[in-house]
Amino acid sequence: MHVEIYSDGSSRGNPGPGGYGSVLHYTDAQGQLHVKELSQGFVTTTNNRMELLGVIVALEALKRPCSVDVYSDSQYVVKAFNDHWIDGWLKRGWKNSKKERVKNQDLWRRLLAAKAPHQVSFHWVKGHAGHPENERCDQLATEAADGSGLILDEGFTSEDV
Repeated sequence: MHVEIYSDGSSRGNPGPGGYGSVLHYTDAQGQLHVKELSQGFVTTTNNRMELLGVIVALEALKRPCSVDVYSDSQYVVKAFNDHWIDGWLKRGWKNSKKERVKNQDLWRRLLAAKAPHQVSFHWVKGHAGHPENERCDQLATEAADGSGLILDEGFTSEDV
């Protein structure tokens, strides 16, 4: 089963109110496209946390192991895997190349767990450049950040800024 995940995060201030938006695409054996949209807003968070959470929640929505292409305008997320930053962080005990604590460890760990059962490839797309799915994710993320029903980002700390 192959799934395409498009994801974006938004923060009104950094930190500030934020949200994520994700769109999942799956085409079944009969050629029918299935689309699922996910979004949530948070009282106080950062853009990077929302970029991560959008991918996490989409992967966690998958009910069986899949081949997944993740499309994100976040170089932070995409480069962590494609440029093997995450491998270095793990080898150094969650320290970056400057021997500083890696920010957002709670979400990186959750992303690794959500990714584990799947074969995942990460692809960078330019944000705000007319890519229809990325534009939809941005709309979902900003509406969530600006909406009512904001929840607490329980893992957010001032160290993540």
